[in-house]
Parts: sequence; structure tokens; C-alpha cells
Amino acid sequence: MGQTLAEKIISEHAGKQVRAGELVIAKVDVCAVQDGTGPLTVQEFKKLGKEKLNNPERTILFIDHASPSPRKELSNTHTVLRDFSKDYGAVLSDVGAGVCHQRLVETFVNPCEILVGADSHTCTSGALGAFATGMGSTDIAVAMALGKTWLKVPAAFKIEVNGKFKEGICSKDLMLHLIGLIGADGATYKALEFCGDTIENMSMSERFTLANMAVEAGAKAGLFVADEKTKEFLKSRGREDKYRCLKPDEDAVYERVIKINAAEIRHTVSCPHTVDNIKPVEELKDVKVNQVFVGTCTNGRIEDLRTVAKILKGKTVHPDVRMLICPASKDVYLKALEEGLINTFVEANAAILPPGCGPCVGVHAGTLADGEVCLATQNRNFQGRMGNVNGFIYLASPYVAAHTALRGYICAD
Repeated sequence: MGQTLAEKIISEHAGKQVRAGELVIAKVDVCAVQDGTGPLTVQEFKKLGKEKLNNPERTILFIDHASPSPRKELSNTHTVLRDFSKDYGAVLSDVGAGVCHQRLVETFVNPCEILVGADSHTCTSGALGAFATGMGSTDIAVAMALGKTWLKVPAAFKIEVNGKFKEGICSKDLMLHLIGLIGADGATYKALEFCGDTIENMSMSERFTLANMAVEAGAKAGLFVADEKTKEFLKSRGREDKYRCLKPDEDAVYERVIKINAAEIRHTVSCPHTVDNIKPVEELKDVKVNQVFVGTCTNGRIEDLRTVAKILKGKTVHPDVRMLICPASKDVYLKALEEGLINTFVEANAAILPPGCGPCVGVHAGTLADGEVCLATQNRNFQGRMGNVNGFIYLASPYVAAHTALRGYICAD
């Protein structure tokens, strides 16, 4: 009986062959926290009485959720992370460097590794062929101290996607479709393993979007087999030597197999207040928007910004719409400047935010007024997510976001 990709990676780190459902102790390669969860992690780490980190060079502290800080209380928590970094030798990714999940794939995580992070969207790095998962702050503190973690080996869903998308359809549409199909809790504590010719033909950016939102179906991880595109991505980031490829066995046992025809995917929108509340875009043309937000760890990469800029070029955002654009990292921001995309956005009357989480978490920047509607490229639309329980958040692809910003209502043309 063969193994899934998740089982193979965990087996390597547990020092024995494992199966779904087993409780194991596994070696951890990378630990990560952000400014929302990091201060508690630091507190719990110090309670352990350890004088040093197990692997400081691969313990990363990100200041991205309130970046830059909007108030003194948050500034004080940032100081906690900065001081801990200096005292223990951990890596600090400070204000302006970008969202933790984008920074992790750009710089810190490699195929076949295990990454644990005190943030639910840590699963983004699964697109590199790593087992990447979110955990609580205390669990991360233990992993930072010992270089190990405990976990239950997840059963896996095989998500097989074949065929070619229609013009303008994005991987975000596919992921919203999948979440709508199985439900926001339909894959709770499972590993989603993506395959099929559609997946093989996707860019790394598109794969990151799928892996990022695996947790929105309840999944423990979203996994892809590392291939030549992975290798090229690693090469572009100066770590081609870290490339490895593990594949699930032909006779791997999956709890469920879901087959999707890419040609049937439509422009898909997630409606308030749950991610699995999906509708095709054409059913939402009566929904006027006050704000459009492009960015986040889901869709703030350079490919996303190119898509938006192509649609906005030479046009102006609707006068009743505020458009906010937030590059996912400093490197993405620099590339957008180099390609003239930032000029296009500013000329279209969009506002540019510094790299970070921005409006997505509702801490600062882009907070909605009572009754306002936002169309965002982020991953969650829970009530209050953008700082106001009386706001309404719709989720969509960068393609839909750009057209919506121009028209003033939800649309894709």
C-alpha cells in the first residue's frame, strides 16, 4: 500500500514510515510567527527555560499584520519581536518586507521540508512541495525550542484538475469553486494534494494561491509535487540547490478523489460572510461596491498586479470606488515599480499601500464604514474581517477585482 505526498514528507521527518491517523513526533525545518501571534510565542518560549533556539537561522519573526503600526499597543508588541530577535539570533522580517507567507516562499522554505507557523495560511508554502501548516503559538514555541513538533498524520484528498481555463479565469476561481463544492469544513484536518495537467501547467504564483486557501476548506495542508517550475522558481530566488522532488505512490490511499474539469470553471465570487458561499459573477451585477482591495498572501504577487494593471491601463477607477493595492512583499513592490505597474495604478486613481497584510486583517488601512461593500482578492470574508462587523466582503480574483473597480459593481468585463 503506497503513501501520499503528505505521508512521505512526514515519514522522512519522523524517521519511520507513517500512515494517516498516526500520532508522530517530526523534525521541523522552519518555524515562523507574525506580529499578531509572535508575542505570545515569545512568552511561551521563555517559560520553557531554554537559553537558545534550536535553529535560529530558520526561526523567522515577521512584522506584517500591522505594518507599519497604527497604534502604540501594537508598536510595543513589535518591540517584543525585535528584542527577541536580537537576544536569540532569530531572523527578523520587519515593516515593509512583506507578508510572512510570501516572504517564506521567496526566501526560507524548500521542497520536502516541514514548516510550522503561528498563522493559519502557513499552508501557502505547500506549493513548493513542503508540508507547511499552521499551529498555535504554544506549539510553535516548543518547535522553536526543540526543533520538533507532534502532529497527527492527515488523511489526504486527491484534487485532480485537467483541461484549460477559459480566458480570464484564474486559479482563485478554481479554489473558490472547490471550497464551494466541499464546504468550508469539508476537508478538516486533511491534506489536499493537487495534481492533473491543469496544475502542471500552472505558474508558481497560481499554485501559491491554491495552497494558501487550502485552510479555507479546513485542510491541514495543501500540497503540490515539486517539478521543473518549482526548480525554476527556486533558481530565481538563488536556491536551486535546494530542489528535491517527492511524489505520491501510484497506489497511494486517498480518503477522497475529486476530479474537476478546468474548462467548466467560471468567474467565481465568495459572498458574505463565509468563503463557501459562492456564486458566479454574473449573478452579482446588482452589487455595488465601495472599495476594491488587491493584495495579500493570496493574490498580491507580481503576476496578480500585472493582471490588474493590464485591465486598468489608460482607464480610471469608478468615482464611487476606493481602490487599494498592496504588493505582497518588497521584492514584488520593486518589480512592480520596475515594470511601471505602480504608475498605471496611481494614474488610475488607485492608492498604493506598503507591503504587508494591510486591510485584510482589519487592523489598519482600508477599514470599512457601516454598510459598505468591499470586493477583495484576500482569502477570508468573515464578518468583521476588515475591521467592521457591519461591512460586507466579497472575495474574487484579481481579474474580477480590476473590472469591478472600473465599473463600480461586481463584474468580469
